[in-house]
Amino acid sequence: MDFVQELRGLIGEESVSTNPTVLEHHSHDESYHTPHLPDVVVFPKNTEEVSKVLHFANEHRIPIVPYGLGTSLEGHVIPYQGGISIDFQLMNQILEVRPQDFLVKVQPGVTRGQLNKELKKYGLFFTVDPGADATLGGMAATNASGTTSVRYGIMRDQVRDLEVVLADGRVIHTGSMTAKSSSGYHTTGLFVGSEGTLGAFTELTLKVYGIPEVILAARAVFPTVEEAVSTVVDILSAGIGVARIELVDARSIQQVNLYSQTNYPEKPTLFIEFHGNEQGLNYEVDFAKKLADENHCEQFIFETNSKERAQLWEARHNLAYAFIHRSPGKKMMVTDVVLPISELAGSIKDARKAMDDAGIDGAILGHVGDGNYHIILMIDLDNPEEMLKAESLNKHIVDYAITRGGSCTGEHGVGIGKAKYQRREHGDALDVMKAFKAAVDPNGIMNPGKIFI
Repeated sequence: MDFVQELRGLIGEESVSTNPTVLEHHSHDESYHTPHLPDVVVFPKNTEEVSKVLHFANEHRIPIVPYGLGTSLEGHVIPYQGGISIDFQLMNQILEVRPQDFLVKVQPGVTRGQLNKELKKYGLFFTVDPGADATLGGMAATNASGTTSVRYGIMRDQVRDLEVVLADGRVIHTGSMTAKSSSGYHTTGLFVGSEGTLGAFTELTLKVYGIPEVILAARAVFPTVEEAVSTVVDILSAGIGVARIELVDARSIQQVNLYSQTNYPEKPTLFIEFHGNEQGLNYEVDFAKKLADENHCEQFIFETNSKERAQLWEARHNLAYAFIHRSPGKKMMVTDVVLPISELAGSIKDARKAMDDAGIDGAILGHVGDGNYHIILMIDLDNPEEMLKAESLNKHIVDYAITRGGSCTGEHGVGIGKAKYQRREHGDALDVMKAFKAAVDPNGIMNPGKIFI
């Protein structure tokens, strides 16, 4: 590995590491996929250093894998071909806040929590909430979304411009700070969600929003999943401005009660959050309750107090921990699909039946306002039979979604876990994606083995 010393000469001794602990840290993400060590980890401090590293790697055909905090769930940051893991933790500055434009400019290592702490001073917030306090560069790379996407949109909707270092070291900008443009291809939208396969993000210009005057949360309990989903459709059809609307199924509520020592009814439950002003919200909450009642809602509880509101959301936010805590020796496998909302109830029922038939315990929860739901499975990675069942279950869920006009992933991304489904979902369009990849990364050094197989 003579190239390691050359890298040290390029960006400095202190910015290049082959320490075994550092290598191990960059060998995995939070997924169940098998780890693999990089050859070296570099910690650039600015765009110029990133450009130097990528230009060097391209000349020597060395794989490059961008790394944020390793919170991804489909093996995105695992360097299966070794090479250079490029960690952006030192590029973590909020470069500019433009409150009158509702824009912020950040480096890729800034986390959403860090950003929101700074934005609060201006009465603003960044909306995309994937659960983990991920880096914004990583969130753009996977086109992350989360609980608030039903109102504010996903990561792709928030990115106005990216500074990207291409494989050969060239630095480009994909957009501008304007709200719209009719100039050229929508390059920003192509790079968002590219999972590090097209280039490394070194700067992001993002849309931000005013903090709502009033935030109100509600919990609504239903006899069946179908009635819960019907309520979601009715609420969206009525134009009620919900900011979050999440479904947790009965088995998952049961696990939450065990973990949190709560006493929620063990039935399908919607967790809803409303953003707005007091007068408007009172009307919208009352309207939403009436729609829920028409779908046989058994309990509708709402809170405006911030402490009570936080407690109301604990069931949703602590769900993964509830299963992990009760499953010693097992690893969490999280998968997701997205469907048209009209197909959602049937898909969730089918998924629960498939889980029961396979004898695998787990949770079903979803951002039902945009048709995206997740399954959390607790599996023994050392048990081949259990792994086979889990993979078969994942395939079943994906097949169901794709055959009904859905997608194999709504927010976790492709990585290596969903790469096998790309041809079936995209058909000949996959060849167009590969052609663009070949045009900007002809030597295939950028996160090789991800998305495409």
